[in-house]
Parts: sequence; C-alpha cells; structure tokens
Amino acid sequence: MSEIDACLPAPLKDFVFDLHDSARRSFVVTEQEALYTGEFRELTSKYFSNTAWPSTDSVSSECGADPLFLALYKELTHRHLHSISRPQVRDRIDGWRVYRALFDQLLKEADAASEEGAEVQELYILPTWAFDIMHEFVYQFQGFCQFRTTSASNASQAAKKDDDGNNGQNKSHHLNETMDVLTSNRDAWAVETVLFYLHRLVVFAGGNAPTKAHYHLGVFARVALSRMECLLGDYRACLSAVSPIVEERAVVDTVFSARLSLAYHAGVSYLMLRRYRDAARTLGSICSALQRAFKTGQIGGRNNNQTHGGNANVHNDQSRKINDRMIALLAIVTHVCPATWITIDDERVSKLIREKHGSQLAKIEAGEEGYEDLFMFACPKFVSPAVPDYGGVTKSHAANHDVYRLQVRQFMLEMNQHATLRKLRSYMKLYSSIGVEKLAAFNDVPKEEFVDMLLCYKHRMRQLEVVPGESEGEAAGEEAKDALDIHFFLDADVVHVDEAAKQRRFEKFFLTQISLSGEISREAELIKATI
Repeated sequence: MSEIDACLPAPLKDFVFDLHDSARRSFVVTEQEALYTGEFRELTSKYFSNTAWPSTDSVSSECGADPLFLALYKELTHRHLHSISRPQVRDRIDGWRVYRALFDQLLKEADAASEEGAEVQELYILPTWAFDIMHEFVYQFQGFCQFRTTSASNASQAAKKDDDGNNGQNKSHHLNETMDVLTSNRDAWAVETVLFYLHRLVVFAGGNAPTKAHYHLGVFARVALSRMECLLGDYRACLSAVSPIVEERAVVDTVFSARLSLAYHAGVSYLMLRRYRDAARTLGSICSALQRAFKTGQIGGRNNNQTHGGNANVHNDQSRKINDRMIALLAIVTHVCPATWITIDDERVSKLIREKHGSQLAKIEAGEEGYEDLFMFACPKFVSPAVPDYGGVTKSHAANHDVYRLQVRQFMLEMNQHATLRKLRSYMKLYSSIGVEKLAAFNDVPKEEFVDMLLCYKHRMRQLEVVPGESEGEAAGEEAKDALDIHFFLDADVVHVDEAAKQRRFEKFFLTQISLSGEISREAELIKATI
C-alpha cells in the first residue's frame, strides 16, 4: 500500500471502487444511484464540506487507473469545489481544462470504438449524472463570460482613476493579475470550442453512441445546447436544438431539472420570436407539472429532503425560483396575447398568474411601465460570446458587451409597439362595426395612417405555431395561425368586428374537481378516526 492510499479514509476508497464498478462492470442502476445521489454527499459532508476531494492520482489505484473514469471523477469533485467556493480566474481556467479533458477522453473512446473489430468497454452513468455534467458545463461557461466582461469593465474604470491609496494599489494588483491570466488564456471557454463539444456529443443521441454513458451525455448535450443558444440570444437555434427531442423524451423526462431547463429556455425563445401560443403552451404545461410536484411533495417535501440529502434544499429552491420566473413569463404572454389563456389548462397556474402579477398587469393596462421589470426578473442572464480586447479596454468597449441590456431593450421595443395595438384592441371589442375615421380618432392616429395600423395588428398576431403530432410531445410541423381573440375586416370605410368563438371546455372544470376530490379522499384516509 502506498503512502497516499494509507492517508485516504477507507469509506472514500470503497466509494471510488464501487462507483467505478457500477460504471464499468455491474451497471446496477440502483447501486450507482445510491452512490451518486447519497454516498457522495454523505462523504462530502463528513470529510470535505469546505475542502477539495483527493486528486485523481490519489484514487487511481481504486479504479485500475481507468482514464475515462478518472476524468469523470475529476469533473465530479471539481463541481463540488466550484459549489463551495467563490471561484477566481485560475479556478475558472482549471474548470475549462477539466471539461476539455473529459470530453476529449469521451470522444477518443468513441473514435476507437468506431474502428473495425475494436472491442468496446461499456460505460454506464445515470441520466441524472449525465445531465449534471452538461448543465454544469454550460453554467461555468456562462459564469466565465460574465466574469471576463466584468473584469474588462473594471479594468477600464481603474485605468481612468488616479488612486494612490494603499487599498487601491492592492485592488489594482489583484485586477492586473486577473487581466494577465485572462490575456494569456484567451482560448479558455471560447464559444466556438464549447459549441464544438456540444455538437459532437449531440451526435451520440442519434443512435451512434458506443456506450450508454455516451448516449445519455448526447441526450443532455442537446438540452444544454438549447440553453446555450438561448443565453447567446439565438432563439431559432435554441428551438432547433429542442425539436429533435422526441425519441429521447423518455430519458429527458427521468430528470425533472432537464425538463425544467428545456421548457424554460424554449418558452423564452418562443416569447422573443413572437410565438405567444407556443410560449403559453410550453410554459403552462411545465408549470402545471410543477404545481402537482409541489402539492404531492415530490419537490419540497420532507421525504424528498431525506432521500437526496442537503442538496435537495438547493434543488427545491431552484425549482421554485424557475417556477416564479415562468409564471412571470406567462403573465407577459397572456397579457400581450389574451387568446393564449385557453392554452393554459391548469386553473392553479391561471390563479397564480393573477395572484402574483395581477396588480402589475393592471398598472400596465393603465399606461404605467411594468413589462421591463417583469422581463428582467424572468429572463436568463444573457452572455456575450466575444472576447474583450484586454490590452486596450475602454469604457465604451465594455459597455458594448452588455448583451443582457441589449436583449431587454429589444424586448421593450416590441412591447412598446404592443401598447398601441392593445389600445386598438380594447376599442374594437366594444363594437361590432365602427367607422375607420371614428376608430382612428379614438386612437389619436390620422385616418390615412390608421389602415396601415390595422394591417400591422393583423400581421403581428399572425405567427407560427407547432402542430401536434400523433404521439405526445411529437410535432407534425409548424403552421402560421392567427393569435387574435377577435376577428375584424375592413369593408369600405367601416371596420367589422367579430369576437372569436370561445371554446367552452367543460372537461377542464370536471378534471380539476375530480383531482381535488381525489386529494381530499387520500387525505381523509390518512386521518385516524376512532368511534
């Protein structure tokens, strides 16, 4: 036994051996689940709550120096270290090297397996584990982009100040060191390399995976890619990454956090592309599932906390935060496009929208501002993929990297146009027919320009909508449909208005009452009554 092995606690060595065995030999799902979701957190809490796990060299003897497993172990322990500390620039660069080493090793094994006559050594990792890897990969990319943009902005401000104080010198030294490290590692977390790895891994989801681990990573690489494209502001690319997930839907559904990520970023993309019905359908469906999970205790319940340890509280908090964000997005969508209310089947979700944001929407209706605050609360933290010029950063250059504000401004431009159209709709709902001149006067628009305004309203609310396929979650295609809740047409100088026929959906009421009755019955059965 080496000196390094002798220093390691026996439970830790057993953990590494058993985890490697479950990944390379036994492939017992329940065993790996207990190790990954339970024992790892218990050992972390006992031995490494505020420190790093042992290095790969320390544990290599417990897994036969398996390079791919050691790369997985390195990522797992680095993720822990990243979560308990405030990462500095060198920590972020180290994280980039950890993920590059892991993905290069995965691709190396895949290339070796594709050779004729090659023996494939099976590797299995849980879908939850695979999702955590891909989710953390994009999360650290996002954090690094924000860090380097902030550092560049701070450097530009420091260059304009003449501070001779001691404290200022210390801060300047720390900032200079950060900028030096960033300058010498310009290729770290480069957007083209991040996208390269994601696209290479996505291929494994299409049936070309040499092992089950490659397949799971490929499926969740698609989920991570949709998030990545949304953060970069490429909303069509985000939806393109989501659309092929049909056959893999069963795998995605096993990880609720993946479903949340997929629905949230798709919902944001639909909203920014003015596809309000699809946004309401996507967000309404996942919010309904969240309300059921909160109600049954699957999220936030006592049993959930006991099963998953301390990290369950973090997961529960994140689920509630993203639920609040999606409710805010639904508030925007339903207010801009009232016809989307019919796509929200769950009365609990509709009630939440009214309770949380009803007063704010009423202020918007009265002419006050409110959309910007809602969107800033609900939207993701967009990032800039461009690498700043660290050698010649100026204040104006740093300001150009604030893509977050850029996306907010783009959203507000659209909402400002809807404010005028919303006023037009409110007047048209009062009449079955009205003269163009009179309606133009109500909207304070010259008659000559008002016809263009009517056409603009029609055009804006004509939007693409997903056509459902035969099976659940499958899309048969996309079709341009009218998202207005009123029909109107122009005949000579008269606007004729006909309110869209409302679908009276009685099944929604009865299903809600049946569900409530079932919950009451289950609660009544738990009551111990003695006569």
